Amino acid sequence: MSEKVVLHYFNGRGKMESIRWLLATAGVEFEEVFLTKREQYEKLLNDGAMMFQQVPLVEIDGMQLVQSKAILNYIAGKYNLYGKDLKERALIDMYSEGTSDLMDLIMIASFTPENKQKNLSIIEQKAKERFLPVYEKGLANSHFLVGNQLSRADVHLLEASLMLQELFPTILSTFPKIQAFQEKMKALPRISKFLQPGSARKPPPDEAYVKTVKEVLSHLF
Repeated sequence: MSEKVVLHYFNGRGKMESIRWLLATAGVEFEEVFLTKREQYEKLLNDGAMMFQQVPLVEIDGMQLVQSKAILNYIAGKYNLYGKDLKERALIDMYSEGTSDLMDLIMIASFTPENKQKNLSIIEQKAKERFLPVYEKGLANSHFLVGNQLSRADVHLLEASLMLQELFPTILSTFPKIQAFQEKMKALPRISKFLQPGSARKPPPDEAYVKTVKEVLSHLF
């Protein structure tokens, strides 16, 4: 197994994008192996690389990690993006799980285009009523969601808020704390680099991406 960090996934966002964001924020270089054919998935399966027969799969520190939460927790813990104690980790987990729920809504919408307008309405409503007020309150008296240092919760919020703005450009107009948070986060050198054209950051999913995912993971569709 390579000593380099290697990501096995599709050439698109999905569950791997938050992992890319976190690695980039930590300053970790990584390689990507894009799944484009069913045979690639079956080879990983036959090689025993995927514990639960699913991707994302990340090779790091001699391990083959699956389950996105486990991968994110490992990276956050290794690179000091996971708080200073158990209480902070619990708060970080709560914020991160909430953000993951929000991003899952956006990701799923790409695979149900027949219900596009209905899905967009649900996403916008839940973002405004359930999720964004929580982050606005969390940032009321601090530059960070938890404690006095950058954590994975902040990185996930930046990713999620940018995804929302792609769909609803003015959605943050009534959330000034999140807007200010965004600007400070985007100014961080490693994040600024990741936001530049040519980085490993992936664009919003298109029809070609959805088609590839469905072909490679044909057993799920």
